[in-house]
Amino acid sequence: MLEEMEGRKNELREKSEEYKNERNALNVEASKLAAKRNELNMKTKELVEEAQKLKENRDKNNREVSENKKERDVLNEKSNNVYAEIDKIRRNLNLADGPSLKELNREIDRMEFKQQTEVMSPAKERELVDTIASMRDEFRRKKEQLEGNVELRTLLKEAQALRDEASKYHERVKEYADLAQEYHDRMVEVFKQADTTRAESDNVHKEFVNVQENADKKHRLFIQTQKEIRDFNKVILAIKRKARESQTTIARENAVKKAKEVYDKFKQGEKLDTESIMLLQRSKLL
Repeated sequence: MLEEMEGRKNELREKSEEYKNERNALNVEASKLAAKRNELNMKTKELVEEAQKLKENRDKNNREVSENKKERDVLNEKSNNVYAEIDKIRRNLNLADGPSLKELNREIDRMEFKQQTEVMSPAKERELVDTIASMRDEFRRKKEQLEGNVELRTLLKEAQALRDEASKYHERVKEYADLAQEYHDRMVEVFKQADTTRAESDNVHKEFVNVQENADKKHRLFIQTQKEIRDFNKVILAIKRKARESQTTIARENAVKKAKEVYDKFKQGEKLDTESIMLLQRSKLL
């Protein structure tokens, strides 16, 4: 029985060492996965912060677009009012052939806005550019006709000054709109990168959790086998102690039996040697 229990204990010790090694290997793997996950999370955070800055710059430029549009529209409205006064004088002077300067001005504004905001083929855009150029030529021709009149010349200068100022704001609108679009495109790209690294981090985390759970399972098995080994040690020690106690009792009983035999011989008058006397002394019969 004792040999069988010693054998079982040794098996458990080997199994315990195996569980410990497997647990340690899994913990090393889990640590690597955790480090990779944390690195990806940091990268995701940096990308999101970068995208937020790009968004702020986009919004800032969009605000500039809005502000410059307001200034441009106010100046265009003032210019149109002056052109309306010019058209009134033209009609009075019988110079009202074809579209008025006000109408030409508004149509040019409309076409420029269309060119700026609509997506079109190169051929369509070229056609639109040619149309705008043609209308500008007509605008200049009519303007030259009217400049012979002093009052009209003064109003035309005022209208042209307003339109030139409006054109400056219009250029700013285009510049800020282009910048806003650049920031927007870059922001979208960086947010996509952040989504990709976040998804990769989530996958690594799932793998980490799976490995960590297996490591915990091996650790529980290690603890369980260690407990079983301690239990076997207790039983084995108890058996050995009992065996030693049994051997001691048998030896003591044999010694007492032999001492009684010697004592009986002593009572019958036999002479005792030194060894027999010491035996009787140990057994407390003498």
